[in-house]
Amino acid sequence: MEKYLRNLHPIPFRRENLKSVPQTAGVYVFFKGKTPIYIGKANNIKRRLSSYLDLNLEPKTRKMVTEARYISFVKVTSELEALLLEAKLIRKFMPHYNIAAKDDKHPLYIIITKEEYPRVISARKPDLANIKTKSVYGPFPSSANVRSVARMIRRIFPYSDHKLGTRPCLYSHIGLCSPCPNSIELENGLKTKKAKKQIYLSNIKKVKKILDGKIGTLVHDLESEMKIASASLNFEAASELRDSLQKLQYITSPQIPVEGFMENPNLYEDLRNKETLELKQILSKWDIKVKKLKRIECFDIAHLAGTNPTASMVTFIDGEADKTLYRHFRIRQKKGGSDTDSLKEVIKRRRKHLKTWGRPDLVIVDGGKPQVGTFIRELENEDIAVIGIAKRFETLVIPVKKNSTLILKEYKLPRGSALNLVQRMRDEAHRFARKYHHTLISKNFQ
Repeated sequence: MEKYLRNLHPIPFRRENLKSVPQTAGVYVFFKGKTPIYIGKANNIKRRLSSYLDLNLEPKTRKMVTEARYISFVKVTSELEALLLEAKLIRKFMPHYNIAAKDDKHPLYIIITKEEYPRVISARKPDLANIKTKSVYGPFPSSANVRSVARMIRRIFPYSDHKLGTRPCLYSHIGLCSPCPNSIELENGLKTKKAKKQIYLSNIKKVKKILDGKIGTLVHDLESEMKIASASLNFEAASELRDSLQKLQYITSPQIPVEGFMENPNLYEDLRNKETLELKQILSKWDIKVKKLKRIECFDIAHLAGTNPTASMVTFIDGEADKTLYRHFRIRQKKGGSDTDSLKEVIKRRRKHLKTWGRPDLVIVDGGKPQVGTFIRELENEDIAVIGIAKRFETLVIPVKKNSTLILKEYKLPRGSALNLVQRMRDEAHRFARKYHHTLISKNFQ
């Protein structure tokens, strides 16, 4: 415990001190003297800590904030890591306000039952004796954590949490219990029934690997299954496996033991440096010369059948999102349904602000060769490197000179730090573009 406390650096809990707190996922700690009194997690640490300065706090929260003199935080790289680290620190420190907030002295466990159709359920310790268990995980000090972990996993690998019944369950209609054991048992064809049961049991095995922490093994298995499906021309199955793989990598990458963030206070920064260094090395192999990768911008387009087209520009500094440098673009020209025409307008407008907004070291376009070609032509005299990221198998689109002619090559990014960075930027650009697009649509319906 002392080792973990040494790596937490408390700062006085005052509004002016929150300016230096990052807007990233992580865990925060309130201290009374040297004693942790409350530990929480957040997708945006700065926003969450700022909310504690609100005047309309509930009585228990207000009492905790009044007692707290210092705060500290630990940055992590994903929501799942924040969940797991929060649980670990609460178990170690047993902060007063975390324990007082619990409505039950018995923490929750996640269980995979031992049945013909294993279920994934949660239960408290006194109930374990009445359940035939195949695997038990926990205890989890927060029931909210259990629900959050289960929800994330279930969206990737659907499973059942109910006993066998006579009709498909509600969750089967929204893809969270698929194939539903009830539906499988209702199948008349023996071959179809056997195939669906195999799919269900395969999902349970994959859920177990996640909970066992065998993420790397599971990723390898999914990649192998995807290659076999593609080779067999079963493109629908290959596409489903690819989607599962991408979702899995999104919630778990990079796969770092949560203790690492406490043992090395600079681990977050080290990971970001590794990401940018690896990406720079890849660019260098393709003869794309960039002196540094301090500032990277990523662009994306959002529209619905050409209506309300918008674009986003997200900016990462040293591998970390800087939301003060984000920009939205409302597409003005009539060809809003054409991504290339929209991007041409966006990069022309961006070029006008190179002095006032700052110059990027690298620009990433969410798209394929046509989109990348558009950006390259508009930036050819600005000495700014441009690449693209195509969603199909996470492929980089890279400009290469051949006999004085510029051609665009495709390069599938391998698993690793560079892929983590590019995916994170692409997903953030997509989220930011969709957010503005939805805002414009909502205004039209008012």
